[in-house]
Amino acid sequence: MSVIDGCSVYQKTLSCGRIEVSSEVSDYPLTDLFDIAERRNPKRAFLFVSKVLGRHIPVSPQIMRDVYTELAEQFLESLNGPVVFIGMAETAVGLGAGVFDEVRKHHPDCVYLTSTRHPVDGELLCEFKEEHSHATDHLIYYPSTPDMRRTVAEAQTLVLVDDEATTGKTFLNLLASLRASGALQQVQRVIAVTLTDWSGEALSKHCPLPVHAVSLISGHWRWTPDPDAPLPVMPPVNVTSRGNVPVTGKQSWGRLGMQIPASDLGLQVKVSHGENILVLGTGEFVWEPFLLAERLEVAGAQVLYSSTTRSPISTGFAIQSAIAFSDNYGLGIPNFVYNVAHQQFDRILLCTETPASSVDPRLLEALSAVAPDVEVITYE
Repeated sequence: MSVIDGCSVYQKTLSCGRIEVSSEVSDYPLTDLFDIAERRNPKRAFLFVSKVLGRHIPVSPQIMRDVYTELAEQFLESLNGPVVFIGMAETAVGLGAGVFDEVRKHHPDCVYLTSTRHPVDGELLCEFKEEHSHATDHLIYYPSTPDMRRTVAEAQTLVLVDDEATTGKTFLNLLASLRASGALQQVQRVIAVTLTDWSGEALSKHCPLPVHAVSLISGHWRWTPDPDAPLPVMPPVNVTSRGNVPVTGKQSWGRLGMQIPASDLGLQVKVSHGENILVLGTGEFVWEPFLLAERLEVAGAQVLYSSTTRSPISTGFAIQSAIAFSDNYGLGIPNFVYNVAHQQFDRILLCTETPASSVDPRLLEALSAVAPDVEVITYE
């Protein structure tokens, strides 16, 4: 990374092209927040891999909580009326819940929703597309209780949360879908929250409502493809449907709305002081596992948090290791754990919203090479 004319500049050459990112110099050096990896996706060949998100790189829960607090503080004092938060699946489900959790302590009239690629029993609010993604289709459901539905109907502020904004197109697609649905008709203002924002003025230029953008860092990117590089081949992960494994976990963390976190997963788990523990969420089921990781860290364990994902990424650059296995929903699609296989832990807690029997034995075997004690934590 270099500094040119008061801007931080990050450059990296990948096998299929060159990425250049620039931002104004801030409290966060670019390389403290992200690194680059290669997607196995012909629609977009690169990926910003966050170092503070807890998805592709294991992170301390305290670092994640500090990020939630910092983002929330940037707009907390400006909120008016009821507020609806929407976190983008799968990567920003936990980030959205964390920012919501910080805001609700000061502004209780708010509801958290997530988009999802796992249909559930509920009333569909809208659906939209994330066109560049490895899994394009998103669903959003109305919340399950009358109180939360009232907040949605009366909301004056809409807070959209994603890990990063590259073009702003995903947020714009969601806003268009919400308008077409007739929901959230009282909304007067949109707040777009990301860890890193490279979208410039795209959202404010095309959104009919006032937009306030919040991020840890913002700037611009330029991708120069190598015309001679072969297009990457993407495995079959573009699926939005029910699998043949039932979801047995509580729907209390966002798919059907959340007002107050349940914080009730793994209450039986005990730790020793200094015990080196990795807590893994699975797919979209990341918020309650994060709260478990946070409790164990407070109890004195050395904890890192991460999650499985369906996002196909090549090893190299930000991805030092990868474990591949089948999903736990019975969809028959590949899932991955990144940057874990080359590490060592005393114990790994794998948290799922499906029965323990749904976990691919290949994942358990790979994790057993990393830690002598691997436990599956469920609501069963």
